This record gives sequence, structure tokens and C-alpha cells, in this order.
Amino acid sequence: MHLEVPLMLMESVTWRMSLKDLTDESLSEMYQPTSAALAVLLCSSLLVNGGKVLVFPVDGSHWINMRVLVEELHTRGHEITVMRPSDSWYIKPESPHYKSITVNSSTGFDEKGFGLFVDRMMSMRRNGASLWDRISLELELLEQFYEMNKQLIQMMEEIFEDTKLMQSLRDAKYDLFLTDPAIGGGALLCHRLGLPLVFNVRWTIQGEGHQAITPSPFSYVPIPGAELTDKMTFPERIKNILYYFFTVFQVWYVTDSNFKPFVHRYFGKDVHYMELFQAADIWLMRNDFTFEFPRPTMPNIVYMSGFQCKHSKPLSQELEAFVQSSGEHGVIIMTLGSLVGKLPEDITEDIAAAFAQLPQKVIWRHKGKRPSGLGNNTLLLDWLPQNDLLGHPKTRVFVAHGGTNGIQEAIYHGVPLVGLPLMFDQPDNFFRMKARGVAKVLDIATVNKDNFLEALKEVLYDPTYRDKMKVLSNLHRDQPMKPMDRAMFWIEFVMRHKGAAHLRTESYKMSKIQYYSIDVVAFLMAVVLLVLTVFVSAVTFLWRRVFSGSKIKKE
Repeated sequence: MHLEVPLMLMESVTWRMSLKDLTDESLSEMYQPTSAALAVLLCSSLLVNGGKVLVFPVDGSHWINMRVLVEELHTRGHEITVMRPSDSWYIKPESPHYKSITVNSSTGFDEKGFGLFVDRMMSMRRNGASLWDRISLELELLEQFYEMNKQLIQMMEEIFEDTKLMQSLRDAKYDLFLTDPAIGGGALLCHRLGLPLVFNVRWTIQGEGHQAITPSPFSYVPIPGAELTDKMTFPERIKNILYYFFTVFQVWYVTDSNFKPFVHRYFGKDVHYMELFQAADIWLMRNDFTFEFPRPTMPNIVYMSGFQCKHSKPLSQELEAFVQSSGEHGVIIMTLGSLVGKLPEDITEDIAAAFAQLPQKVIWRHKGKRPSGLGNNTLLLDWLPQNDLLGHPKTRVFVAHGGTNGIQEAIYHGVPLVGLPLMFDQPDNFFRMKARGVAKVLDIATVNKDNFLEALKEVLYDPTYRDKMKVLSNLHRDQPMKPMDRAMFWIEFVMRHKGAAHLRTESYKMSKIQYYSIDVVAFLMAVVLLVLTVFVSAVTFLWRRVFSGSKIKKE
């Protein structure tokens, strides 16, 4: 572990070494200026025996930010082991930062197949597909997620039944289990091994992470995908509820059918699979309230939005020369992330033609056919240093697809956005940026040369976009502790204390009836009803006695 000041350095080692092991003499010497450096070196030498962390990541773009945590943990002296499927797309079997355990399975991301699906989806949207075609595409996507979960469960069964592998994992005596709950294998394996659990999370197998452990009133907490803010009208609240029911259907079809039988088999009939997720010690949430709308949270949720963001490094000589050639006009950066290397050809031609009419220079990550109308101001690259370009003082606009990492880097560097969201959470991410006035968003189904050029000019020349993004950037940066340092502190906190049960609510063990106090309300209503019944009966009885007594006297 590496910490910046001696006091924090000493605190971080307490989970391996108690301060009481130091003699009074050694403690007094630590306060002497001549011995301070030696004390720090002594502590630093002890820290090479850092914790042992078992990592169960998600492939694809999720691995990009998990790798950032892995590398930082490695620099702090921790020993990292990463479990990966044999057909992994991004996660390499060899690295200077971790050891790997390769599991023979086919649960990695199929880059080619996924790319074909994305191309077909964009083509359907572009060509005005019918409602039924779009529904069919959504159902196909659900089916793919169902198959992914099915394959994952099969892999977990093989792992659980591999006694040699399981015994080796137990014998390794890991101090911590780090996983991304967007797939469920990590949480299942962690509980099987009985290790403290930390999530690197934005999504779980049931949807957005907050929904799993925090109160989420439908009245002001929008369901992801509904594209709503925390200030909803009555019709919007209806829409929010309808989106919730749709997510319930997704969970029932994709998740319940796969995870329930497995958990009942290995953990007991009385255990619901989400209990294994809700029992995590710390949730390292990859967002914050410059991105998220205000909502209830929990003590064991730690917000680390932008933890992967860094100060920009100098560009290569050739790239710096191209950027400087833009003069006072600056540059535009365009990339659609790791999943989309190219757009349909007609969209590409329209975008290239729009760029050609601008005085700015353009750096565009594009792997497809070179557009015929590409201007002299546009540079095509297979890969670009996104963070370094966004941090360059000449960058004016970022054209992006709406992935969380890219948006957070744009916020960190204060660069306004033009959005071309394609799938998954991207439209919802860009809706949040649009609601804050820092992005202009276009529909991939209707984008053309004219509206794309109009959007670029609006963001380039309307100063409110950049001003509002600077405000967001200042809010994001104005923190007492860097997001990465906060994440590392809580990971090491869990290692030192072998968990964080005091921060974790036990409400997940309650039934829905108990959680919403339906039984209490029913009991109180029964008591009130009983009291009213007794009261009415007593009044009726007395009335009859008085009425019958007066009648007898009259007679």
C-alpha cells in the first residue's frame, strides 16, 4: 500500500501489524526529526506484504475501469489474482499487475457477433423499422442476455464442482473479493469462499445498482431508461411506473430463471440470490451527484465517479502538431467507444461532410471505409488517447456515444458534448447531460449532415454549454479526497477489518410485507377496527337499554 503521509501510512498497515507491537522507545524515536525518515522507510518495507485480492471482472468496457483499480492496488503493494474465461475479449492472461486464473468456458464477449448485432440495430433504426421489428430486436437482446446468464451459471457450476480449484482458492487465503455485479458470478463465488466483498458497480444483474439496496421512491427517482428527471409531472410518474414493470419482466425472464435454481441448490431453499448481492460490504459506485439526480443512499455506498480520470499527458509530436495547427478555432474529438468501430456508411458520409464545413480541426476514431467527402481538417485514427485529448486546452467539443467512462472524462476536463447514443444506458446517460445543459443529443435514426452540423455549431458557439460544463467540472473536482484515493481507502478498510458489517443494513433479510410494514399497518387497522366495533357495540347496547327503560316507564 502506498499512502502520501506517514500518519496515513501507519494507519494503513494496522490490519497486518498492531501499533502495540512497537515499543515506547521506537515510538518516541519516530517523533525525532533525525529518525522520521527511517521510520517511514521501515513502514514502507512492511507494506510490501500487502493484501491478497481475488478479482472476478466483467469483460468488455467494464474491464477498462476494473483494470484501473487493479493497477492501483498493485502499486500499493497488494497481490492481485484475476479470474477470466478462456475466451476473454479484453482480459489478458498475462500482466505485470496481476496473476490470472483462466477458466475453460465460453462466457466472454463475442466481439464479432456483438458488432454484427450493433450494426443491424443501427441499420434498422436508420431505415425506419416497424414497431414490430424494434420489439423483435429488443426481445432478441433479452434472449442474448438470457443466454449469457445461462452460460455464466454453467461456468459457476463447473467452478463450484471443481474441488481442486475451489480448494486452491481457499488455500490462497485471500483478504478480499472484488467484482463487478453486472454479472453475478463474482458474488456467488465470494459467498462460497466466505470472503469480504467489495463491488465496483454501476449495474447489477437486476439493473441500476441503487435499486438493489436503497429506498427508491418512484415519485422522484427515475427508472433508468425512462429518460426522466427527479422533477416529474403526473404523466411522467405514470411512465416511470410502467418502466419499472418492464424491468420486473426483464428480471423475471433473464435473471430469475437462471439464478434461483443455482442459489437454491448451493446456498439453500430459503436464500434469494439478491441477498448475496445485498450482503456486500462496500459498493464502490461509479457515479456521483454531478451525474446522478438527488436520491436516497446508504452508508456502505462510496461514490467514486471519475476515479479513472487523470490529468492529461503530452500528446505525441505528430498529434500535438495537428492540434496546434487548429489555431484559435481548436479541435473536435469524436469516438464511439470500444464496441463501435464504424457507423453505417451513409451516416459516416454525412458526418464527414459536416466536419468539412467547420474551421476546427477534427480527430475522429474511425475504423471503417474512408469517407469520400472527408475534409482536409479531419484526421482519422484507429485509436486515440481520449483522456489526453479531452484535457488539451484546444479541445472544444467531444462527440461521443454516451458511455459512462467517456462522459465522466468530459465532465472532469470540462468539455461539452454532442451525443450519438446507440444502446443500453447510453441514451439515459446523455439525457442526464442534456438536462444539465451541457450536451446536444441527436437520434442515430435521423442524424444527417444538416442537423449534425447544426448541433456542432450550437455547442461550439453557444458559451452556455461550456460554462455549464465548467460548473459541473468544478463541482466534481471540489472534493476533500480524490475518488481513487477514496476507493482505495475503503477497499483497504474492508481488508483491515475483514468486512464492514456496521455499514450494511440488514433490511434485505426482511420480506416485502415486513419491509413496507404492511403487517404493522394491518395490525393497527385491526386494532382500530376492533376498538370501533367495541365502541359501536357498547353505544348500541346502552342506547337500547336507555330506550327500552324509558319506554317501560311510560307504559
